[in-house]
Amino acid sequence: MKKIIVVFAILALGMTACATSTTSSAGTKVNVAGGSYTNVTSAQLKTMLAQKDFYFVNVHIPYEGEIEKTDAFIPYDKIGENLSNLPADKNAKIFLYCRSGNMSTIASEELVKRGYTNLWHLPGGMIDWERAGFTLIRK
Repeated sequence: MKKIIVVFAILALGMTACATSTTSSAGTKVNVAGGSYTNVTSAQLKTMLAQKDFYFVNVHIPYEGEIEKTDAFIPYDKIGENLSNLPADKNAKIFLYCRSGNMSTIASEELVKRGYTNLWHLPGGMIDWERAGFTLIRK
């Protein structure tokens, strides 16, 4: 496994976050303050959707499309106020995505801070999903 240090600025919130990540065939584990979440590629997500065993949440605002089998739409900046819309078990597998990965990164980090332990994330979002040749639903 390869360890990578990732430093990024979340300009919309005016703060800096640091994370370490470990890459494996199952995705990239991203360690943040309080825990971790796992990044996967669009191809990995497509495989996961074939045997879906997770709660699938689009956190992008405003609505710009969705990936098939999405279970819920929760605005990224309101995720903490909508915990009742997530599985009650904080160990349940939850997958977050948005248009580009920025909003879902913020939401993932917020859920980690709140004790969720089995979070998955599409860092390239719906943009990467479409670039990989997969279809988006637009209503």
